[in-house]
Amino acid sequence: MNWKTVFVLVACAAAMVAEAPPVTITTIDTENVVFYVVDAFDPTKYGTAPGVVTRPATAHSRFQWLVGIGDIVAVNDKPAKGMWKVRSLASGYTNVYTPGRAIADVAGNCMQDNAFAILQPDGTAVGTIMALGLGGVTLLPGAPTAATVHDLTVLGGTGAFLGARGYAGVVRSAGIRTTSVVEDPANRRINGGGTRRFVVHLIPMTWPEVSTIPTGPAIFHGDDFSPVTAEKPARAGERLIMSVSGLGPVQPNLDPGKPFPAWVSGKEHVVNSPVEVTVNGKAAQVGNAIGWPGQTNVYRVDFRVPDGTAAGTATLGLSVAWINGPEVKFPVR
Repeated sequence: MNWKTVFVLVACAAAMVAEAPPVTITTIDTENVVFYVVDAFDPTKYGTAPGVVTRPATAHSRFQWLVGIGDIVAVNDKPAKGMWKVRSLASGYTNVYTPGRAIADVAGNCMQDNAFAILQPDGTAVGTIMALGLGGVTLLPGAPTAATVHDLTVLGGTGAFLGARGYAGVVRSAGIRTTSVVEDPANRRINGGGTRRFVVHLIPMTWPEVSTIPTGPAIFHGDDFSPVTAEKPARAGERLIMSVSGLGPVQPNLDPGKPFPAWVSGKEHVVNSPVEVTVNGKAAQVGNAIGWPGQTNVYRVDFRVPDGTAAGTATLGLSVAWINGPEVKFPVR
């Protein structure tokens, strides 16, 4: 089977539609976390002190704004870059009468909005996740079990996280420094800060999914583009090609809804986000991850079946930007 025939199969492929988005629990680790409390009345003094500015730890509990910032260093325990930033109105609220704190039926410390701007280790932008909610509160039903505090709603995102919804909380924090707004944030990494791990139950608007053709999943042998079937199964160590949807933005950028242009060597539209493939839970080497020429929201992903994969029915896992797709099965001899 040649590549032109495969194009026809891909054009006619019906993507398997899941009844609900696959569950995606994502952890985000940050370092050099510092909270800057707006405690000065003279804006000309903001960000002017180069050294560490010390202040009372509890002085920001009564109707004061603060801005927190930290460096994203890992997503799902894999290296990443980026920035976490929070804007918080720290008023304090409690269900036990306490002078200076707002009486309420719940206990916490602030209202906040968060932004997670996530990059790949090489600096390629993946997307931004936005979350709004109550800080310091006891978690409500449905929160990720790893979370310990905060009640944050994921309102949406950009890039690979466009339209995402979900629930976010904090797993743990350590050594976070609270300083004055007069401290120069340019020296945040020099002056030092703490760490914070977030957990997000992300409900994406789209997710990666292997297409289907009449013979089953749209997975093809790399040497001749023939479909992987029970009569012609894959082999351990073999390079395979699959047709998938939902891999999101590409480089160079392409407007949503536009088909990928005709193939030109060296000018492929490369998937912008990290793509991961597993076979029976073992990471597979991923090669091409590009837009399929002439198709809309259809991508080509090349991967190699890991050495030592047992003969029988293998389970393939696919993720993009740490968002999981539904698993599919394919035969291995």
